[in-house]
Amino acid sequence: MSDFDLAIVGAGIVGVSAALWAAKRGQKVVLIDPMPPGSGTSSGNACTVATYGCLPVNDPSVLVGLPRLVLGGDSPLSMRWSYALRNPGWMLRFLANCRSGPSQRIATQLAELLANADAGLNPLIEEAGAEDLIVARGQITIWSTEKAAEGAEAGLQRRRDLGVEWAELTPEEARKSEPGLTLSIARAVHFPLARHIRDPEILVQRFHRRFEALGGETLTQKAHSVEQIGSDMVINSGVGAVSARRVVIAAGAFSRGIKGAGICKLPLGTERGYHVVYESEADRVTRPVGWAEGGFYAVPMAKGLRLAGTVEIAGLDASSNPERLAYLQRRGAEMLGDLPLPTGTWLGYRPTMPDSLPVIGYAPGTDRIIHAFGHQHLGLTLGGITGRLVADLAEGRQPNMDISGLSAGRRFS
Repeated sequence: MSDFDLAIVGAGIVGVSAALWAAKRGQKVVLIDPMPPGSGTSSGNACTVATYGCLPVNDPSVLVGLPRLVLGGDSPLSMRWSYALRNPGWMLRFLANCRSGPSQRIATQLAELLANADAGLNPLIEEAGAEDLIVARGQITIWSTEKAAEGAEAGLQRRRDLGVEWAELTPEEARKSEPGLTLSIARAVHFPLARHIRDPEILVQRFHRRFEALGGETLTQKAHSVEQIGSDMVINSGVGAVSARRVVIAAGAFSRGIKGAGICKLPLGTERGYHVVYESEADRVTRPVGWAEGGFYAVPMAKGLRLAGTVEIAGLDASSNPERLAYLQRRGAEMLGDLPLPTGTWLGYRPTMPDSLPVIGYAPGTDRIIHAFGHQHLGLTLGGITGRLVADLAEGRQPNMDISGLSAGRRFS
């Protein structure tokens, strides 16, 4: 007999959300991770529930501007060429998905998933008593040049066509809303339904605390492999094994390292994200403000002002890139005026498929292994709805939305 109904590998926002959803439904669940819940990539994001984020990184503009984006000193995108040369298949698939047709298909799929994001997250917030961590002031995106502002029109219209609500702000209205901004404003829009989290790590901890209060168990171990033995799925770690009827792989960018989980042949890559924190500067903005050309957000949070974002294409084992941190500091000063030295810095690993869509569903050839990884920039936003979908699959229930386009068996280019 299995030790558990469900074993979940990974204690970030996706894994803990899945654990809490399953425990709410009465399943006997164990959560497995060597690190404390929420302390990994989930802790360092831009704190934003970005339900408007349906436009993928894969965009035709990337094909046109790739040399400038990658080689420019003030580019929000950088690439370790050694990584690109070791992973040419991933890079070619990523670029193939930047064509207009695939990019629009991806946006449509993301929009459907994002339309259900709050329905997955809100019940968990209520269950965990975490309402005090949620701030509902929307999000503002600004463009500082006329050229970039004009170039944003098609994307904004695409969002509207996909059901995303937004409102145009004049530069004067944007400055009145966020008087701490010092850069020029050519265009600004407000996404009123967006929210932000005062501390995403504490949010995950609250979810985890409620999960354990409902009878869930946590093993502080690193899962190395999974295998089916008889009617059980056995998860092996360096200190022992645990059995369950089903297993969920929600270890983010580290999911590929779990043998036997049907992931080794999937094109799971890594977008490295950075942030800097200014402990005493949280009042510079009142909500998340994204600078489009800069490729990052300024967010007020419990720990201070966080500047988070940019994309670095590199591996899990590469050293931290000081140029990325310097970029955030330099551009942050352009956006908000003089800033002191940061009181904290961070590097995290966004799990990214070359089509910018997560993998959610059964592993190929079995309903005993459930995949839930690859959420790239949207892990915080999509953690709740992914958790609900995982709980459905764990019960053998058909989810109430079509997730066939998110399966591990889809074409990635």
